[in-house]
Amino acid sequence: MVAANRWFCLATQRSTVWQLWLQSKQHQLFWRNFSQILVRIRYNHYRIRITQCIITIIRRLATQPKLANVPKRKWKSVVGLEVHAQIASASKLFSGGGTSFGAPLNSSVAYFDASIPGTLPVLNRKCVESGIKTSLALGCRVNEVSMFDRKHYFYADLPNGYQITQQRAALANDGKMTFPVITPGKKVYYKTVTLLQLQLEQDSGKSLHDDYLKRSLVDLNRAGLPLMELVFAPDLETGEEAASLVKELMLILRRLQTCSCKMEEGALRVDANISIHQEGDPLGVRTEVKNIGSVRSISQAITYEINRQLETVANGGVITNETRNWDAENRRTVAMRDKEVLQDYRFMPEPNLPPLHVNLKPGSKSSEDLLSVAALSEEIPELPEDTRQRLLEQYNLNAETAIILVNEPILLDHFLNISRSLNELPNKVIYNFLINDLLTYCNKVNLDVEKCSISADDLKDILKYLNSEQINLQAARQLIELLHNNPKIKVNELIELHNLQQICSPEKIENLCQQAIANQSKAVQQYQKGKSKALFAIVGEVAKLSAQKANMKLVVQCLEKLLKPSKK
Repeated sequence: MVAANRWFCLATQRSTVWQLWLQSKQHQLFWRNFSQILVRIRYNHYRIRITQCIITIIRRLATQPKLANVPKRKWKSVVGLEVHAQIASASKLFSGGGTSFGAPLNSSVAYFDASIPGTLPVLNRKCVESGIKTSLALGCRVNEVSMFDRKHYFYADLPNGYQITQQRAALANDGKMTFPVITPGKKVYYKTVTLLQLQLEQDSGKSLHDDYLKRSLVDLNRAGLPLMELVFAPDLETGEEAASLVKELMLILRRLQTCSCKMEEGALRVDANISIHQEGDPLGVRTEVKNIGSVRSISQAITYEINRQLETVANGGVITNETRNWDAENRRTVAMRDKEVLQDYRFMPEPNLPPLHVNLKPGSKSSEDLLSVAALSEEIPELPEDTRQRLLEQYNLNAETAIILVNEPILLDHFLNISRSLNELPNKVIYNFLINDLLTYCNKVNLDVEKCSISADDLKDILKYLNSEQINLQAARQLIELLHNNPKIKVNELIELHNLQQICSPEKIENLCQQAIANQSKAVQQYQKGKSKALFAIVGEVAKLSAQKANMKLVVQCLEKLLKPSKK
């Protein structure tokens, strides 16, 4: 802390930074943020990097809303989401253009995508199937007839001057989605939200702005990509609920294989509509927050915007109807444009596409010209909530463990694979190792658990050795790191190479205990006087002498035997 204060003094030599620090008045929050960032900084960069981090934290704190004067109990926040999910398809919604991410600029553009005169749209059957499956999985009512419309607006990356969508007669309506809400430090609860409609539409192109050359270029690879727009009712109240909703939606779409949900590639985009109002009053003026690039950012952006609106009202201000952008670096929303003037999109029926008919009759089959909703419903796999219930009933897991496993599909696969292969292992041992050890290691090294190179067979071998007491838990944790760094080496070879075998020999155990008793004479005296907790110090000494390899169960038994008062 002394060193940190010295570096802080160096950082605050600039008056502007010092003023920001005085404005923030959040010293405890500052040190909490500082400590989190400090552990990520390597010591060989220490002075300059730490100074930069201090300045960044102070600036971030100075921009956070101050809610000391806000009567929170009298206000309610309302959140509604609009989600655009790119349909997993080899071609675009109305053309044969490719959909692969990262293709060279303007290399996946069909004539229709570029609005070449004389070209007509042809509806992609695969996209309609994906839309129907998603609708059924979300409890929607699939409409027998849906229509396509033109939504007119003029952007450089929209060659047609309009977007083909389904504004007036969507593919499906009136869905219900129930999902678990996970908030750190609070009990998990379930929330239900209404899905107003699910519609098919095409994406626009992408504008690339060159600040150096002062010009903008257009990439049409994205133009015409198939999208599902999911419009949710404003049934949410917090950022955590919104993030949990999107997380559950991603799990469902991945199970259906209708969307990759890779937010970093733009395959799933979320816009949040946020407002506040006093209890009993109509809904307040809403703001729309865009450019939310991750599940974590959804929670942060919505929480910030709610607090910003509360602060504005507390200071006598007025909330304006506007679009705001999420600045992930500074963790705040920034005004983009206001919506005081209602834009006229001049919706009109798409003349080049006939109405989309589907067959709603039970037991019907799909034909070349007509898709059957009943036939597609049979292709829907087990959904996340069904899996949670199965884990509760079949494997006797608690609700929170089931939620964690389902939220991490790779952990779920490992758990099911290992439990089927190793019947002698209790399920609790398996999921505790996966969650408390494997997942903890991945979080520690900032690694996505799906990218961890440890196979299910390797995890099985670790648990076999652990269950047979050939290694202890400490060695098992070491093996996770060793296997991730050396995926081609087998578990038994790593155990031999790094001498990770557990010490179980009675002679060796007794020898270690005798050394520990000699080194911890004070703890021995306390234990013999009746302070049973003093035994922990002696056990810790044995662990230290054995480099964490001694069998602690045998160690405790041996120590109790050696320290037992002799009968006179």
